Amino acid sequence: MIYVLLFLIGVAAGHRAGMPLAAVAIGAWLGWIDLSPTWASFVGTIIAVVVLVLLALGEVWNDKQPGTGSRLAVPSLVVRAVAGALSGAVLGLPSGNLVAGVVLGVIGAIAGAYEGFYVRRFMAGLFGRDLYAALLEDVITAVIALLVVYLA
Repeated sequence: MIYVLLFLIGVAAGHRAGMPLAAVAIGAWLGWIDLSPTWASFVGTIIAVVVLVLLALGEVWNDKQPGTGSRLAVPSLVVRAVAGALSGAVLGLPSGNLVAGVVLGVIGAIAGAYEGFYVRRFMAGLFGRDLYAALLEDVITAVIALLVVYLA
């Protein structure tokens, strides 16, 4: 089960790089995951939560701006892969799955970037506007990331 969750936190990073990082911080702060005996214990502090949530909200805002580049561009894929690796690593720490978290986080992020691109394009066609598809993607990604952290 933990391997599926590590992959899914990566998928969330493929959609929005900042959301899984914020979700892991929120989960640690709320006590959903215990990072206290690890090097990542700082992730559960209120300062980390505020900073990561603000970064995630900034990314959500930036995504809606005209001229925002494609998530499939190499620099964007690298950022998403790093976010997937970090969130997967921290999420995998309590169960002793640091390496699996990094690997599955990266794989999930790349898969999520491509899946998110094509699903959003499909939803934008259904809704007639990309903004509605983007907002729905934001909500779905936040729910998935928080649910994954809660279940981990």
